[in-house]
This record gives sequence, structure tokens and C-alpha cells, in this order.
Amino acid sequence: MSIPRYVAEIISVGLVALGADGVSGQAYPTKPIRIVTSPAGGGGDFTSRIIAQAISGPLGQPVIVDNRGSGFIPGEVASKAPSDGYTLLVNGSTLWVFPLLRKAPYDPVRDFAPISVAERTVFIVAVHPSLPAKSTKELIAMAKAKPGELNYGSGSVGSANHLAVALFASMAGINVVHVPSKGPQLAMTAQISGETQLTIFDAGLVLPHVKSGRLRALAVTSAEQSVLVPGVPTVAASGVPGYQATGMTAVLAPANTPAAIISRLNEEIVRGLNRPEVKQQFLNAMVEVVASSPEQLAATIKSDMARMSKVIQDAGIRLD
Repeated sequence: MSIPRYVAEIISVGLVALGADGVSGQAYPTKPIRIVTSPAGGGGDFTSRIIAQAISGPLGQPVIVDNRGSGFIPGEVASKAPSDGYTLLVNGSTLWVFPLLRKAPYDPVRDFAPISVAERTVFIVAVHPSLPAKSTKELIAMAKAKPGELNYGSGSVGSANHLAVALFASMAGINVVHVPSKGPQLAMTAQISGETQLTIFDAGLVLPHVKSGRLRALAVTSAEQSVLVPGVPTVAASGVPGYQATGMTAVLAPANTPAAIISRLNEEIVRGLNRPEVKQQFLNAMVEVVASSPEQLAATIKSDMARMSKVIQDAGIRLD
């Protein structure tokens, strides 16, 4: 039995797939691509626009950023789109963490095809200067000596920095009290004023206050030291072995998008993200480019969900 010619082309070239109109043999892409993401002005929007600019030329088609609401909305929109490579999703780790806190209109593993990690946000463990702790080990010792007396702020219940502290407390074996706020800026105001003693927040938010002396940086939450905060040790190396908690933005497509299309998109996105000028754009925004393979992103999502599910259950965190 002979192999049809168009099947042979898919196998040999890897760039031919079913087009949006269902006609086989069309080269991808043949029309504009849209990137569904969070509202304009946020981190997802920033990342989406850089990616759109980087890949539109090589793909030979316009790439349009489609800003939607926050929370589950971008994921729901993308999960219901056709699996033809013309709808992409750029979303933070809330895509797969929020479903652990509240019923979601999609399954974060079943309904999406991973393409690549785009960037990561490094967090800083910071304390108010009134707290005498000068290192992560000293902070842990202080918290163990005074269980339930130290508190920490977060932008909201279930936010990335809330879960980062919950993970830290769980792995360090300490009891610290959560003081949620209605947004990251209010949480930082509480931290600077001394209303809260401890926080783990984005480097971009924390560093200006560290430089001014209003906060003290103890450690970064990435697995290795960050170029954004040179000289500051990791949490893992300074008191909590194995600890890692970073924000992440990833690129995905609807489930069942053809493998050849995923491969082509990954190639162009990774190439674009790794351009020196693009990396610098992200560094200027206090985030780091971390491009990956689809398989690496899939493994990260599954491991992150498993780890955070335990933390959420142990800490009794939920969104009402």
C-alpha cells in the first residue's frame, strides 16, 4: 500500500498540516495568528506582544494579540478554539494553579498543547528592617522560636506570592500568619510600613525598596542565583534545600494541535526569545527569558501542579 504524497510531505518536511478550512496539504500558516492573553498592560500582554513581533516575520503572517479578562477567561477562550495553530495562549502559571483552588472551565493538562516556556519572574524573600533576621536561616530560627507571631503579606489569596510563602513555610517547618491584601501594591505598602514582617514578591516590586533601605533582601526563590539580583543567595542554598518558586509565563495551543505545527511554533518562538535584544527587553522588565521544548513545559506543568496541590491542601487554601 503506497503512502499518499501529502502524507509523505508531512513526514519529510514537518510543516504541512490541515488548514483552517480543513483542506489537506496547505502550508502553515496561511492566515493571521492570534495570541489570547490577559488584559492590556499586564505581564501576559507584554510577553505576547514581544512574541508576536518576533515570530510574525519568520511565519509570514500577522500575529494579533487578543486581550481578554483575567483569571480563567484567557484559558477558557483558547481551550474552545480550533486546534489548527491559529489560536495561541500566553498565560502565567495561574492557568494550571488556579484550577487547584477553584473549579475551572477547562482542564489545564487535557485541554492544551504546550509549546514553550517564555519567561520567569524571580521572587525575593524580603523582611522589614525592624526584623533582626539577616539571612534565611535566621528568619526560620526566629519563626520557629515564635510560632504564629510573624506574618506575611500577599496580593490576594491564591496569588503566586501567597503560594510561594506557603511553600516556604511548609518546607521550612514554620508557622507564619497570612495577611492578604487587595492587590500587590497594597501588600507592598503594608510590608514597607512594618504592618507585615515577611514577604516573597516579584523582584521588580521588591528591589526598589531594598535599594532604598526600606526592605532587606534575604534570598531569591529561583533554583540558581539570578542575574536580576546578583550576589543574593537562593533559598535552597541558604536554609531550605530543594525550594524553588518562580512565576512563569508560557505559550500553549488548544489540545490536538498537529505536532508539526507545535514544532514549527516552538522553533520560531524559541529563536525569537533567545535574540539578545529580546532578552534585554525582558531583563529591563525584571524578568528572565526561559525558552523550552514542549516536553519540558509539559513536565513543568505536571510537577508544579503536584507540588502546589499538596501545599494548598496542607495549608487549607481555597478561593470562595
